[in-house]
Amino acid sequence: MDARDMDLLTFLQGPKQFQVPIYQRRYSWEKDECEQLWDDVLRVGENENILSHFLGSMVSMQRDDHHSRVPQWLVIDGQQRLTTISLLLSALGRAIEERKVEIGIDRRRIQNYYLFNADEDDELRYKQLLTQYDRDTLIQLLEGKDLSANFSLRLKDSYDFFETQLKDVDLKTVYEGIQKLMIVDIRLKYGHDIPQQIFDSLNSTGRDLTQSDRIRNYVLMGQEPDFQNNLHKTYWSPMERRFGDEYAKRFDLFIRDYLTLKKRQIPNKGKVYESFKTHVADKRQPEALKETIAEIDRYSKHYVRIALRKEEDSEIRDCLEDIHALNVEVVYPFLLEVYDDYEQERIEKAEVIEILRLTESYVFRRAICRVPTNSLNKAFATLMRNVDKSNYLESLKHAFSNRSFSERYPRNEEFQQEFLNRNIYFSHISKFSPYYLLRKLENHGRKEPVNIEDYTIEHVMPQTLSKKWEEDLGNDHEEVHEKYLHTIGNLTLTKHNPELSNRPFKEKRDHKPGGFRYSPLCLNKSLAQAEQWDEAAIVKRANELFQTALKIWIDTGVSQEIQQDDGAGWTLADHRHLTGEMKMLFEQLREHILKLDTSVTEQINKQTIAYRVDTIFVDIVPQAKRLRLSLKLSFSNINDPRGWCKNVAYIGRWGVGDVEVGISSVDELDYIMFLIHQAFERQTTNR
Repeated sequence: MDARDMDLLTFLQGPKQFQVPIYQRRYSWEKDECEQLWDDVLRVGENENILSHFLGSMVSMQRDDHHSRVPQWLVIDGQQRLTTISLLLSALGRAIEERKVEIGIDRRRIQNYYLFNADEDDELRYKQLLTQYDRDTLIQLLEGKDLSANFSLRLKDSYDFFETQLKDVDLKTVYEGIQKLMIVDIRLKYGHDIPQQIFDSLNSTGRDLTQSDRIRNYVLMGQEPDFQNNLHKTYWSPMERRFGDEYAKRFDLFIRDYLTLKKRQIPNKGKVYESFKTHVADKRQPEALKETIAEIDRYSKHYVRIALRKEEDSEIRDCLEDIHALNVEVVYPFLLEVYDDYEQERIEKAEVIEILRLTESYVFRRAICRVPTNSLNKAFATLMRNVDKSNYLESLKHAFSNRSFSERYPRNEEFQQEFLNRNIYFSHISKFSPYYLLRKLENHGRKEPVNIEDYTIEHVMPQTLSKKWEEDLGNDHEEVHEKYLHTIGNLTLTKHNPELSNRPFKEKRDHKPGGFRYSPLCLNKSLAQAEQWDEAAIVKRANELFQTALKIWIDTGVSQEIQQDDGAGWTLADHRHLTGEMKMLFEQLREHILKLDTSVTEQINKQTIAYRVDTIFVDIVPQAKRLRLSLKLSFSNINDPRGWCKNVAYIGRWGVGDVEVGISSVDELDYIMFLIHQAFERQTTNR
């Protein structure tokens, strides 16, 4: 390797050609980067005391071609800067010609010295050749020709930026600034230096290149030219076209999901490149590498169908759209494997559809039941470990059913409790859109689904109670309003929200044309038949909708054996805050809870210590200075005269129920047990 300081214009002079290899990314500089270069050029051009400005390194390797009249160099690093400087020089030459100014150089000399090999024809004429996507556009811009239809927008934008800036500036200052630009010219020796190692050391921070850029370079760099071209033409170029405009945004995510699938663990977002290198470390020989890239190409087809919504089968596409509505991209590694198994004919289309329905149901039930989402990515990354693909669907149902407590598939009892009582109106709180929920309920069983985009959500019992509503709801109208306002039993869809507003129920029902009796929606049939709207009516409708929900968000049908968190046998010793005074406080609280009834059992999990009869009625999370309790009660049902409890119905965290309270000393024990006893009574009464 040979390295030396050099001014940029000297670097460009003389017959030579810089070729950007196919594994390099496209030209990608944006306006802010061009502005920075422009500001640097003006700053050093205007200041006589600044003798130079360091632009960076240019790393190249001479091609092993002794037959070319012009020395040809492969650009290993620096192509973005080199291309942008060429655009600036070309725009400067045109400005000099148009403005007819004398600055010590003219357009012809700029072209002959720095942009073209003046004595050559055809491709040898150009000092720089970009990859196939950008090559023609750069040539047309430098030649001053009209651009072809599929020109590179980034190249044109950069050229236009410099052309605009050059209209109102001293061109001599610009030229003097360019003359002060310095580089380090690093020339690698063919057959001696290893371009990949040098490339990695120059881009170790990953700031300049995306993870996918570096992966592509790693795959193609260092391979024999013919093999390199074959890999690019057969696999990599089609992949880039497949992703289209989403390539820059999505390809990194795809590779991360692919590695998650292959390794059954999730790479750190900033370490995808390193993880990929580890994955292919023993696959660098041509045939093994080709096999790996072919596999990535195959999975990329699945990813595009799943993530970019390009699935052509309408039934499968509808299932995917429902999953997309839940905003859970963590399912993609799992779905990639399902798609691949479908392509390999290990499963049939009907099984794929049921798997997608199970996936949607799993995610939605967990959201309704407020199971913390931080375990969801791990759940999908490892799910297939427990699937016997010779008995695919049934085995998958068992795998879903027998997860750890934090990764559980909520069963019908838990699902019903939360579905009936959950505040679902605020999408940012609920983690899913209420429109998704209402759309699914409305369209279940319909041959022609209703497009609900023109509908708004209507509270049957309005958000602000009038005197008439208070009378109709009875003496407990405040409690009923607080408890049921945003629950599923009280919500529907309408196109006539302003007209209905907070009218009395019968007026809402009978109002023309927007009343419930005149609505074409299935959601409004029970409302059209109701004679009054009170707590009993809301609960009745909620239970009716739950029966539909059971058909939409399906159970696995497998008896559930929930493991303790992460499949490990957790003990109190695993809770690091249970020491000293906090441990003594916990032991006394524990003793009181277990004495409530002989049916109370203790379940020690990774994050919580739970107490249950049939289901959990109180969870304890040990913390450094207190024990945080979650009580399985709606906040409206807790009797808390001291006001210690907090409503956490809309906060995703470890624990059950809507009520959170803390205890930090033994003096608080009696009152805390008064609160816990309410949750215990609620559960045993429901039995």
